[in-house]
Amino acid sequence: MSQLQRIAIAPSQLQQGQILLTKEQQHYLGRVLRLREGDRFIAMDGKGKWWLAQLAGEQAEVLETLTVETELPISITLMVALPKGNGFDEVVRCCTELGVTCIAPVLSDRTLLHPSPQKLERWRRIAAEAAEQSERSFVPIILEPVAFNTALSLVTCTELCRSMGHTLREGEAPMSFANSQQYMCVARGEFPHLKDCLQHKGQMTNDKGQMTIIIATGPEGGWTTQEIENAIASGFQPVSLGRRILRAVTAPVVALSLITASCEV
Repeated sequence: MSQLQRIAIAPSQLQQGQILLTKEQQHYLGRVLRLREGDRFIAMDGKGKWWLAQLAGEQAEVLETLTVETELPISITLMVALPKGNGFDEVVRCCTELGVTCIAPVLSDRTLLHPSPQKLERWRRIAAEAAEQSERSFVPIILEPVAFNTALSLVTCTELCRSMGHTLREGEAPMSFANSQQYMCVARGEFPHLKDCLQHKGQMTNDKGQMTIIIATGPEGGWTTQEIENAIASGFQPVSLGRRILRAVTAPVVALSLITASCEV
């Protein structure tokens, strides 16, 4: 089962036990993956549901619903200052593979990139492709870029989503600071290492529900003193990712790796 090809579909494509394939999906399955009539593949809606499907012409027949447990036991929101160039593409790809729940790109005082609306669609497409590749049940939410201080004022990922017209996915609980850990990665300064601040696996969930970790990583040149002060005032704890200075595209991957390691041991 794990060797079957996977494609992401929209929930509306599933109708009465049949998956209505788009022209692009037909081309991908037939020409790229070289699947033939009767061959099986896995369809995922990016909202936690997987199906075993069998190709039947321009559509596919659903054979059974699959149970997949590939998600982390915690919810991770990555608040990341946009790096220059196309570096954010790799951040989205790698952090999706590592299990991030929501990515909130922010414009900091030192941000050099001011993305076009087309960039957002590109990032969401990359997230969907990475979720397929890494066999995730959910495709991460990629929010529209906002100023860093605006993101802090909105307090939680839930409020960020709602402010941008994004509705919570099925089964997704509202995120609350009452059940969260908030960290800001700072390159220089005497701050505790992130790995020493994270709670152990057994403490990641409690009677209040799933734990949420919100972690912020900075731009080229790092956060400004004012941004660090504002984050602390909003409840963030400054942390270190080690003694070396990491690139803006490396820091999010290191942070996510440390978090996943702490909760999947």
